[in-house]
Amino acid sequence: MIKPTPFKGFNGGDREITVKMENQQKEKSSAKYSIIVPTYNERLNIALIVYLIFKHLSGIDFEIIVVDDGSPDGTQDIVKQLQQVYGEDCILLRPRPKKLGLGTAYMHGLKHASGNFVVIMDADLSHHPKYLPSFIKKQMETGASIVTGTRYVKGGGVHGWNLMRKLTSRGANVLAQTFLWPGVSDLTGSFRLYRKSVLEDVISSCVSKGYVFQMEMIVRASRKGYHIEEVVEM
Repeated sequence: MIKPTPFKGFNGGDREITVKMENQQKEKSSAKYSIIVPTYNERLNIALIVYLIFKHLSGIDFEIIVVDDGSPDGTQDIVKQLQQVYGEDCILLRPRPKKLGLGTAYMHGLKHASGNFVVIMDADLSHHPKYLPSFIKKQMETGASIVTGTRYVKGGGVHGWNLMRKLTSRGANVLAQTFLWPGVSDLTGSFRLYRKSVLEDVISSCVSKGYVFQMEMIVRASRKGYHIEEVVEM
């Protein structure tokens, strides 16, 4: 008769994999996403982007934080109407009196974020919410600290930009890749998912306030050794 082999337990590698899977499952079950959307004169876009976020994040715990810099076109009035539809706990309006820079808009929104993950994206529909599930999936699969969208790999691209804007973005990326070696293909993109603790760490060390802020954040994150992954966006 063949005697059963006694179970000797997991070896170190098996135990590490098991713990990692358990941690990923716990993180997935407790994940909440705070989506920071800076606005200025986005009255015509804000309702659509909010609708699309809700459409593509069905079943996911999230909140939208609109940081409006005193838009004169009535953007805040539209957001208040959206709050009546979706709920003030799902859409937070955190306005500022005037334009104070994109970097400080993220800082302002971060103060009000209750999620353990933070997404930053533009309100002008240059960042389509249909990619949000891909960002979340990539983070869950890899455990990344940051997931950033990229337009400069195969399958990526931009729509709705004029030639000058495309050339400016491409030129800035080429220069940055040459001199900074950031480890990502798209430095000027502003569609990203961060662990909240990582964003708090990186943002506290940044000195830029305008659109260079995005570039500085990803370079500093790379220098600090954070795990960064990319998702193709078009």
